[in-house]
Amino acid sequence: MKEIIGVAKYLEDNAEMLANEIVQEISRSPDFEALKEELEQAIFVYTEFIRFLGESLLSSKNNVPEGLVEWSKTNGKRTASQGERISSIITRYPPTRLVFIDRLTKISIEHGLSSEEVVFINKRFNYLLDISISETVIVFEHVKDEMVKKAQQEVLKLSVPIVPIQDGIAVLPLIGSIDSERAEYILENVILKIIEMKVEYLIVDFSGILNIDTIAERYLFDIYSVLRLQGIEVVMTGIRPELAQTVVRNGIDFSSIKTYATVKQAIETQKS
Repeated sequence: MKEIIGVAKYLEDNAEMLANEIVQEISRSPDFEALKEELEQAIFVYTEFIRFLGESLLSSKNNVPEGLVEWSKTNGKRTASQGERISSIITRYPPTRLVFIDRLTKISIEHGLSSEEVVFINKRFNYLLDISISETVIVFEHVKDEMVKKAQQEVLKLSVPIVPIQDGIAVLPLIGSIDSERAEYILENVILKIIEMKVEYLIVDFSGILNIDTIAERYLFDIYSVLRLQGIEVVMTGIRPELAQTVVRNGIDFSSIKTYATVKQAIETQKS
């Protein structure tokens, strides 16, 4: 155990030097490509990791240093935020693992460790490295999912514009495909905006609709019902024959809703 403590202290005291040497050796691998600033970042990252490894070797239990977990999460978050792919991290681990094991084995032998102790140190290294990979990937995926979700919300906002025509009158043009997610967004967000705009007469235009699923049809009927309860008159325009047939076939009764061929007709009817 005394020899292992010596290795642990050596790693902690010489972490930056070892990180520099390891990064230089890894960078010479034909499968490893990195910019100068990425190598500098790698030196910083490996310096911290080597210190974590030294700290771990001093523990009698197979504990993971809390700092390693936080460091790995930060690494995953930074990579995702910079728009990089997770493969930019994962593909560098195999050559990194090999170089680290060779260096740790050499240091262990120099400190007079037995074969069992060399295996112990390498097992502890691999365990910490795998934990670091897992934490990095989990946070990376979480951040990416949040970014995608935010982007989808922005797209939904742009895809459901409310166009004021004149005081109290607005058009809600529906364009493209209406699925349940988009219809739910309209129900939960667009309705509030319509009410805030003090719209009294809303024209929902279907002329730009490519297709609509059954669940979305029911959502749109719910939207009509909610707006009517708010005292807003809702009319629909541009409903093509095939779309009307689909709606009727799915058992949704639109007979109580006023419909017009075009937005222009709906506006003229309101004026008259």
